[in-house]
Amino acid sequence: MTTDTTSAPLVLDHDPAWAERGRALADELRADLAPLALHVEHIGSTAIPGMAAKPVLDLQITVADLPEAERAFDRVLAEKGFQRLPHRYDHVPAGIEDDPERWTKRFWRRRGHPGADCNLHVRLLGSPNERLALLFRDWFRAHPEAVPAYARFKSVLAGVVHDIDTYADVKDPVVDLVVTVAEPWAASTGWTPHAGAE
Repeated sequence: MTTDTTSAPLVLDHDPAWAERGRALADELRADLAPLALHVEHIGSTAIPGMAAKPVLDLQITVADLPEAERAFDRVLAEKGFQRLPHRYDHVPAGIEDDPERWTKRFWRRRGHPGADCNLHVRLLGSPNERLALLFRDWFRAHPEAVPAYARFKSVLAGVVHDIDTYADVKDPVVDLVVTVAEPWAASTGWTPHAGAE
């Protein structure tokens, strides 16, 4: 669930410029947050060619220690227009019996900034939520034939709900379904996180 709770969701057709903006911001953050930022990657729908999305980049920073990263990143990110928010857990996919503590993260958000609106997810190396974000992106990149249906679902959903939290709550089970298809693909292809690190 995101934190723009009072805003109506806005889902736009894919903008090819999102990929370059995501790359540029990832490069900037990688340089500014080294050496604690082990990986900085563009994730989410704006990182998937052809996918409709909210015009907000999602980036994932992988770290070895969340409290240490939180302390070290806060000032640097604030200077770049990011606000740290209290959201500290990701949705555990339906059907997975797992300790929610394994799905912890830190979350910063930036809006109305010339350097692009962004949701910044800081997750632990090897955690299930770090892996899932990359698997979701890479499965869609490998299966472009699946993009139009999911993009259409998101566009229709954005037209009938009135806040971001409801949008996320309805969308989460569909993401869970995608993951059930993506896991066998990962196993059969030998996919690993960061194999195509940007």
